Amino acid sequence: MAMLDRLTGRIHPALAFRRALQLSDSGKPAESFALMGIAARAGIVEAQYRVGRCYLEGTGVPPSHSEGARWLRRAADRGSPDAQALLAALCVAGVAGQEADAGSEGLFDRNSLREPDFAAALDLARKAAESGSATGQALLGYILSKGPDAMRDLDAAHGWYEKSAAAGCPEGCLGLALSLVRLRQPEQRSRIAAEVRRAADAGLPTAIYLLAILTEHGMGVPVDLEAAHKLYQDAAERGLASAQFRLGLALIEGGLADRDAVAGEAWMRRAALAGNVDAAYRVGELYSGGGLRDYAEAATWYRRAADGGHQPAARALASLYLSGNGVAQDAEEGTRLLRAAAARGNRESQVDLANLVLEGAGEPDDGISVAGWFGATASSGDLVAAFNLGLCFAEGIGVGKDQERAAHWMARAAEGVAEAQYMYARMLQDGRGMIADQRQARIWFERAAKAGIVDAQVALAEMLYSGRGGERSFVTAAHLFKQAAATGHAGAMFAIGALYEAGQGLSLDHKAAQKWFEAAAERGHGHAQLMLGRYLSTGIAGEHDSAAARIWLERAAAHGVQEAAEELAET
Repeated sequence: MAMLDRLTGRIHPALAFRRALQLSDSGKPAESFALMGIAARAGIVEAQYRVGRCYLEGTGVPPSHSEGARWLRRAADRGSPDAQALLAALCVAGVAGQEADAGSEGLFDRNSLREPDFAAALDLARKAAESGSATGQALLGYILSKGPDAMRDLDAAHGWYEKSAAAGCPEGCLGLALSLVRLRQPEQRSRIAAEVRRAADAGLPTAIYLLAILTEHGMGVPVDLEAAHKLYQDAAERGLASAQFRLGLALIEGGLADRDAVAGEAWMRRAALAGNVDAAYRVGELYSGGGLRDYAEAATWYRRAADGGHQPAARALASLYLSGNGVAQDAEEGTRLLRAAAARGNRESQVDLANLVLEGAGEPDDGISVAGWFGATASSGDLVAAFNLGLCFAEGIGVGKDQERAAHWMARAAEGVAEAQYMYARMLQDGRGMIADQRQARIWFERAAKAGIVDAQVALAEMLYSGRGGERSFVTAAHLFKQAAATGHAGAMFAIGALYEAGQGLSLDHKAAQKWFEAAAERGHGHAQLMLGRYLSTGIAGEHDSAAARIWLERAAAHGVQEAAEELAET
């Protein structure tokens, strides 16, 4: 046969084809390709299909998807179902004539960033399916269920998946399982699991991953966490990014297997590098808030996720730019990232952007966008949006200032948002947008205070001390001031000092009063600085220090406390 191989120029095409198959089976792809080319050029359809595959896979010849697609087209035009099915897969994946992995299984195991050609794919897949190609039937089912709306026919897709699965095609089994999930029939769970298992047993990574999910949660199969972990591992090792992400998460958080943060991070990185934006975001979180703590590294991973459309990652990256952690501080870039995430509907980013606008940052149109976002969701009953819309009307962000409308939205939000309860109480207290009502203000301050709003605790304590809106209670006021002071609230600290000095709600104690005045003074409270200066000047609490007293009075005067300036002028 060696001589025959050297005489390929005179070999009969059919003989060349048979010899090519023998050489291929013997592991001699280059020699096989030379003979297969003779058969293909002579018009043998199966040879044309195989030459196309050789070019696509780089078997015996340098890979070329343009040449592969050309030979597949020849075979498809002459009625080869296999060529039609494979060419349809390339069209759906958007890789016909381009360098990429071939095969219909790719449709079920990866997301393509290229533009698919569904019109060409539909015609090819239908021809292959109607000729009895199980792969073509699976492809046709995929196109009818995942293609453009005008092409979709879910019932027809289900039928083609059933035919493909009946012929034992792994992609057909997987497609049928997913189609059964769509029907939402609990009695089909066992069948769904069985079809997924058939596809998984054939080695489809997505099917293995889905079987892991079913096994983890006991859907159609018994719960078996150890088996689920092995399945995730199998799919991850086959390169499925979603499985790599889930495996990494399981190793980091535990639940399926013993925790192994190092291995978990490694799998999470692999998933991120494979394009899984959730994994990239999670790696960024590990570096931003975990034990690794490296903001520069976190920014790299956040950026990768944000570029893939991950909105929380864009928000996290924006925070780094605004604070200058891990990247050069850049308020403009931070605001741009927030704006982009907010425009895609990320509520947290919308709130962050609104806060920046309140501080005078952003662009003129940002206020209009902010008001629009909150207006649309507030009207549907979202209380957080109602609160933010109330702030927009109160501050004139994107809309004209309108205290009445601000009060209207703040009242709606106050039913469930603690910050809104505080703001609504302030509006009732001041008579902004409505008639002032001290009793109602006190009620809303109390609700907000119970919810943990520190400023509400202080405001309620002041009303209890003065008796506005109800009875006086120095003892309760002192208790609330101490609650707020424990969080570092300077005003509450000053108030406690005043209560100790006056002996109201607390026993008269000048030493305790001086301690609280000092605590508030060190936090920049002007009147506390005045009182501390007086205490040190007179020595009323047992400590006399004229120099320190003057320093504190000067600080109080710098804060605009007129009494401090007058006392300094007299010394």
